[in-house]
Amino acid sequence: MKKLKTMALLIVTSVFLFSCNGSESNQTSDNWRDLFDGETLDGWKSVMGDATFEIKDGVIVGTAVANTPNTFLITEEIFGDYILEVDIMINHESSNSGIMTRGQFDPSARNGEGLVYGYQIESDPTERAWSGGLYDEARRGWLYPLDLNPNAKTAFKMGEWNTYRIEAIGNEIKSWINGQEVAYVVDDMDSKGFIGLQVHAIYDEAHAGEKTSFRNIRIQTENLEPKAFKGDVFVVNTGLNELTELEKQNGWKLLFDGQSSDGWVGAYKNTFPEEGWNIKDGILTIEGTDGSESTNFGDIVTTDSFSAFDLAFDFKITEGANSGVKYFVTLSEGNTGSAIGLEYQILDDERHPDAKMGKDGNRTLASLYDLKTANKQPRFVRKPGEWNQGRVVVHPDNKVEHFINGVKVLEYVRGSEEFRQLVKNSKYHVWENFGEAVEGKILLQDHGNEVSFKNIKIKTLK
Repeated sequence: MKKLKTMALLIVTSVFLFSCNGSESNQTSDNWRDLFDGETLDGWKSVMGDATFEIKDGVIVGTAVANTPNTFLITEEIFGDYILEVDIMINHESSNSGIMTRGQFDPSARNGEGLVYGYQIESDPTERAWSGGLYDEARRGWLYPLDLNPNAKTAFKMGEWNTYRIEAIGNEIKSWINGQEVAYVVDDMDSKGFIGLQVHAIYDEAHAGEKTSFRNIRIQTENLEPKAFKGDVFVVNTGLNELTELEKQNGWKLLFDGQSSDGWVGAYKNTFPEEGWNIKDGILTIEGTDGSESTNFGDIVTTDSFSAFDLAFDFKITEGANSGVKYFVTLSEGNTGSAIGLEYQILDDERHPDAKMGKDGNRTLASLYDLKTANKQPRFVRKPGEWNQGRVVVHPDNKVEHFINGVKVLEYVRGSEEFRQLVKNSKYHVWENFGEAVEGKILLQDHGNEVSFKNIKIKTLK
């Protein structure tokens, strides 16, 4: 009897130790698995640059090396759907970092030196404060800059440990920092990949030796329970004319269903144009003609009118194209040509002459046409033939913001003295109280060039 009890105790003890140590996968009882054992870099490898990674007191410390490319410590294991948590600490603003999420590696790129690319959740210690945003490393650039969620810019703390939570489940990637909801992206370019820790390239010798630290790296890959966003967070969706449940809950509606012209008519007309505006494969396209303004197939407007709203739309221009999205269009001015309204300019700045007209660039892409210039950097703009995301937010207090690909490029206040002075010095001075209507329609412009639209969605603001 004593031998049986001893054997039973040994079995129980062995099972207990086996579960605590996690066996070969370090699986813990609450479904988390450690990716870093605190003592070695087993299961990880360094690629691309020459920055170093070492372990100090259970922490992975990356040290910057000048004049070398971005360096990544990546997992040898590939992951599909998962929930990841990791703590990051940065002590200097030069130490930009990030976490590769379903990362990709091409060992033959850069003459055999290799290239890391794909989704990266940012760690941005600069004044810009885009930590937690989603950057498409070495590919499309920013998918979710934190201008889309300015309330989250204070989540990351310099010189302190910051806990990141990243969910990559299906075609959705969501991020949190220290419990704060940050980015929400729907995109299907990569369904699996490695996890990577970045030490950013630096080219100032004075910043060599700066540290980026990582600890408590753990993952769930089974029985995943996504954590729902509860706040009013903007969602970047690169799909086709679809809304997430969060967007629906927060009041977003599609203005274009991808299949019909429902909700749209020709400007000054009761029906949708019979030709020129085409719907195919979920895309709304105006045919190119002679480049003249609203003299061919005509503009189209929404049947509904809007006051305070958040409007987002994807657009793709052809080379040399000109178009626009107008708002607060009343159709009451009795003018000929394009209907009058405040205009988010859509333009090929490099090839269309309108970019050099007006004043100080106020007719360039994303500008408030002929009134205020968009303060944008070329690296945030995608070239003709690629999709760009435009956004216009009209707040209940009449503050208006323009965005291009998630980056805010201008703001103004309708009805303010500054606004009225801009109108006075523009082509719109002939219309009384221009741009100050209580409500108006949304307009897509026919300017004689081929331009396509999709993912047109709007939310009423109160």
